[in-house]
Amino acid sequence: MIRHVVHFTWSDAADADRRARTVAALRRLPEQVPGSLAFTVAPDAGLVEGNAQTILVADFPDAEAFRRYATDPVHLEVIAEHVRPFLAARSAVQYEV
Repeated sequence: MIRHVVHFTWSDAADADRRARTVAALRRLPEQVPGSLAFTVAPDAGLVEGNAQTILVADFPDAEAFRRYATDPVHLEVIAEHVRPFLAARSAVQYEV
């Protein structure tokens, strides 16, 4: 199984309403792009200063399923419309579970 983890830090252009809309768009991805076994998107709990502001954790049965998700046009559209314009920083990792 492949786990995909993404940390998002938002720019000043992403107010609370914009962040909520972005999280909602990301949370809809499992309904729109098949292949994930588990999918979580959540804002940081605010317990430690300096953390990223949002996390996405998704599990896929194998690397090919992850690659199909990563290159799916719906996924790419969500990223282009709801994520990239509002990012200050992003980091990601995929690893075997």
